Amino acid sequence: MDPVQTLAQRLAREIALTGPMTIADYVTRCLHDPQDGYYATRPSIGATGDFITAPMISQMFGELIGLWAVETWERLGAPERVRLVEVGPGDGTLMADALRASRLAPDFLQAVDLVLIEPSPPLRAAQARMLADSDVHPRWVSDLGKVETDAPVILIANEVLDCLPARQFVKTEDGWAERRVGVTDEGGLTFGLVTISGGFKRPDFSVEPGQTVEISDQQAAFGRDVATLIKATSGAALLIDYGRSRPEAGDTLQGLRRHHKVDPLDAPGQTDLTQWADFPAVQDAAVRAGADVTGCMGQGEFLQLLGIEARADRLKNGRPEAAPVIDRQLARLTADDQMGTLIKVCAIFSPRTLIVPGFEA
Repeated sequence: MDPVQTLAQRLAREIALTGPMTIADYVTRCLHDPQDGYYATRPSIGATGDFITAPMISQMFGELIGLWAVETWERLGAPERVRLVEVGPGDGTLMADALRASRLAPDFLQAVDLVLIEPSPPLRAAQARMLADSDVHPRWVSDLGKVETDAPVILIANEVLDCLPARQFVKTEDGWAERRVGVTDEGGLTFGLVTISGGFKRPDFSVEPGQTVEISDQQAAFGRDVATLIKATSGAALLIDYGRSRPEAGDTLQGLRRHHKVDPLDAPGQTDLTQWADFPAVQDAAVRAGADVTGCMGQGEFLQLLGIEARADRLKNGRPEAAPVIDRQLARLTADDQMGTLIKVCAIFSPRTLIVPGFEA
């Protein structure tokens, strides 16, 4: 019987046989390989895991998103049935907090059909545990195409785009090359450049030799698919992610393990890999699919517009001893030198029929 190979060994063998692998293909395999992929087998989220998301920092985040969903529903005319969809719900914390806050609007909870889009079996199990006692029982589907179109949709996608990988193209003194993953003589994985002559749409912004341009077909497809769903049903989608709000060069590929950056080629399948969201490309794809989009703003500004400071004050009034912790959580979510500006927020919504909460100006 052949010995069990690691994902790194299987990738090296495949690359040796078929040639260097694009960055997008490499990241997809590392995250979603059925046998050894990070999200497929061993996602580790939270303070003791590899990374932490905004909902885990403070209950205020999910609560405000829940109230955003309620306000969106009311602006849609408070329909008797509304489909609340979360893409990539993590361990379920955001939705648990959102539903708890939504108890202020019992008619909204009565109207909700809760749909979670999650391909990872371990994360589905975590979400089921987190939401076991919630006011609304979730159901799971595998992708956006499985969401029914017989009711308005309110969709939330927090830190989803950064899991949809991009190819990387590097401008050199001699033209353009694609960064790919190859194999060393010793059988290890390594980055290298492959000269290209076609099949690549040149950026319409200035790029200097040595700079990297990232292009994500998967992120653009996500924008298109969300827009198609929203246009067919009416409603709005809220996208929150690390990313760029204007076209620009930059290599954003990173590996995270135990909250520290590591080499993306180190231990494939055991490390979370991310790349920045390309909001301009996502929004352009959404508009092309027939939806409207808002501009981008920083997460800090968005949460402040939703009332996070007033919510923090109420929490501190109820638990004065926790005030220092709440202040730190507030700063982590909103300060410019923390998550406040690096994380961007935008919405995709049904054309000409809705003013999206938080984006009135």
